[in-house]
This record gives sequence, C-alpha cells and structure tokens, in this order.
Amino acid sequence: MASRQEKISIQQLVNALLDISTPFPPRYLHRLSDLEGSELESVRQAWPRIHPTRKLALLEDLEELAESDTLVFFDELARIALDDNEPGVRSRAISLLWESERLDLVPRFLQMLTTDASSEVRAAAASALGKFIYLGEIDEIPPETLHTIEDRLIDVEKSNDEPMVRRRALEALGFSSREEVSSLIQAAYETNDPDWVASALFAMGRSYDKGWETAILNNLHHPKANIQLEAIRAAGELELESSRRILLDILEEEAQDSEIRFAAIWSLSQIGGDEVRETLENILDETEDEEEAEWIENALDNLTLTETGHEMDLLNIDLTDKDLLGHVIDLSEEPKDTDEELDDDNDLIL
Repeated sequence: MASRQEKISIQQLVNALLDISTPFPPRYLHRLSDLEGSELESVRQAWPRIHPTRKLALLEDLEELAESDTLVFFDELARIALDDNEPGVRSRAISLLWESERLDLVPRFLQMLTTDASSEVRAAAASALGKFIYLGEIDEIPPETLHTIEDRLIDVEKSNDEPMVRRRALEALGFSSREEVSSLIQAAYETNDPDWVASALFAMGRSYDKGWETAILNNLHHPKANIQLEAIRAAGELELESSRRILLDILEEEAQDSEIRFAAIWSLSQIGGDEVRETLENILDETEDEEEAEWIENALDNLTLTETGHEMDLLNIDLTDKDLLGHVIDLSEEPKDTDEELDDDNDLIL
C-alpha cells in the first residue's frame, strides 16, 4: 500500500476529488489517511469546491474503510467536513469521528447539539457524545467534562427538540450512572411509541445494570422489529444468561429478518454458556451465505473472549471496570429506526 500512496501526489488526489464526472478511485481512499501540514491545507482549500454528492459518498466510503482497517486515520479530514454547508456532510463527518477520543471535540459536539439548524446533525452530535460519557465513567476524562456533557444531554432529552434528537440524547445517556438517567429510561420505556421504547432498550444495554433484565426479556419476541432488535442487543450487552434459551430458539426459527438473526448470534457470543458454541458452529457449517459465515466466525472469536472472561471470574480474578465495559459495549452500534406506528392489535409488551 505504501508504494501506491507514493505514486499519488496531493494534486492528483485533489483533482480526483474535484472531478465529479469520474468515479473516485478506491485506491485513493488510503491517501486521505493521516493528512497533515501542507497536504491537509490543500484538501481544506479544495473542500468547498467538491460536489456535495462526492463528499457524502467519500465520507461513507472512508467510514467503511476505517471499520475494516484499524491503521487508517481520517480525523483531520472529518474535522474539515464538520464545517460543511450541507447537513448530511456534517452528520457523516461526526460519524467518521466515532473512534476519536480527543477532548477538543466535546465543545464542538455540544455546540452542534444545541445550535445546528439540522436535526440530523443535532442527533448525530448527541450520539457522538455518548462515547465521552463512557470515557467519563471509566475515569478517562475529567469529571467536570463528564458532568457538562450529561447536563446538556439531559436538558436536550427533556426539551421540545425533534424526537430523533431527544432519543439519541437518551441513548447516549445510557452509559451514565447519574441517578436521574434511570428515570428517563423508564419513562421512555413506558411510552406507547415503538421508537422511544427501542431507544430505552438501547440505553438499558449500555447501562450495565441488570435491573433492566425483566424489561429486556419481555421484548425479545416483540412484534415490532426495532424493539425486538434492541432487546436482543441489550440482552447481549448485559450478558443476560436468562435470555440464552430464548435467543437460541430465535436462531432456530425460519424466515426471520437477517438483522435480527445477526443480532442474536452476536448476543449469544457475549453471553456464552451451554449450547452456544455448538449452535454457532453448526450454523457456520450449514450456511451458504458468505456474509453470515463471516459474522459467525467473528462471533466465535468473541465467544472465546467471553469464555475466557468467565473462566477468570471462576478463578476469582478481578477484571477492571474498563476491561469489563470494553468487552460488552460496541460504541459504533446504532439502533434501528422505523417510521412504523403501532397498530391497535400490536400493543407493546411491557
């Protein structure tokens, strides 16, 4: 890859970004990693002249690349895109920064949360702040910074902002151990709105509080796909052993939504225990779907980590909070949205 990068000058890169008549060469994506100095400035100067469609596609491709290649670093480019005129570009730029732990992003995200004209961007900013709450809970950022973020998100959740923004604020708060957060989650769960219930379940999964066990179990077979999906994910995040049999049964059902199936597989890898490895290996042997096979292989790797953790627990070896939380939480995961409305005969199972 290094030899390829050496053949691409910064001017070639800029020209490719500006040429909307020609598809952007995939091999140029790596060239956008680790930009600095005069090269970064060249891209910054060219950015306003790049077509919005090209920007959106570019940021989406970079996000996918960052998920598969841990050696690339696009933060500087994403920070340029935070100032873009297009809301979709700003929102995508926030998503591209999902792994960044730089504290100087906090005031920027807080500003975007409360002042950006686009609800899409405000919602993305709320989601991004969730990571910093998690970092605060494991003492990786100053307590005063954590409290500021929590206060602002609580204010937004209680505000008259768009429901999507308020729900993302609640989901971000799921990491928080603040006493009032539990009541916010409970209130959202008790609504008759499937999107709010899904967000509440999402927050429960982040809470590392098994006091939500009954609520999660009650929704593992919910008829609304987004609610069932978040219940399944939450069961895995909280490693609810009581959900194991239900999740195994879900895998045995036919003609089910692939996203539900993948979520059940991953949650089982987080929970572990009787029949899980055998079931996943059997599915792997039988599947002809390459995507499912890759997902199961990753889940089996994760199951090994889970089993190792359980063995350490049996030996009375203490795991630090950071290790525990890092093992069960996927910060990049977002809940599935739906515009479905409840039918009279499809009441929530609460």
